[in-house]
Amino acid sequence: MKLRGLLLTCLLLASNGLAADPLENPEFSCISDMTPVRGFYIDNLLGDLEATKAVAESENGGVYPPGSVVQLVPTEVMVKREEGHSPETNDWEFFELNVSAEGSEISTRGFSDVVNRFGGNCLDCHEKAEPQWDMVCEQNHGCDPIPLTELMVRAIQKTDPRCEPVPLSDEEKAALQALSGGAGE
Repeated sequence: MKLRGLLLTCLLLASNGLAADPLENPEFSCISDMTPVRGFYIDNLLGDLEATKAVAESENGGVYPPGSVVQLVPTEVMVKREEGHSPETNDWEFFELNVSAEGSEISTRGFSDVVNRFGGNCLDCHEKAEPQWDMVCEQNHGCDPIPLTELMVRAIQKTDPRCEPVPLSDEEKAALQALSGGAGE
């Protein structure tokens, strides 16, 4: 009788979504609700934020724990999966998101074959990071530079439609205008 009750409880939890695997069904919200580290944001879907933060803040790099989330802009996310899940990507899964005030919708997800909205393959860039950085790109990690200035990135982050509106400086407004091709109009 106890086993039957336990099975029923498990079935109820699963049917209510309470037993859903956060790595299989990740939910992404406002980028600025995450923890900022040197211009990008981190979180951990499995609750181990301190371990993720220790690697992200390390001057020597390290291996991110499963569940780690790394995000530079609202529409692109990396999530660290369980060890052995994808050796080719060091167990990172890449996501392309559609974001709106209502939330996020995953448009593309995968490992070696995810291409962002600008035509770039995520793995092609991230695999250039030096080994100690666990495929996380920053200016001095060995990756090709992205065509965005720090000011543009900060402005893009501040305009995440999932977040409460944040005022932009005149410089950030000009950076977004330049990014959209509206400079000099």
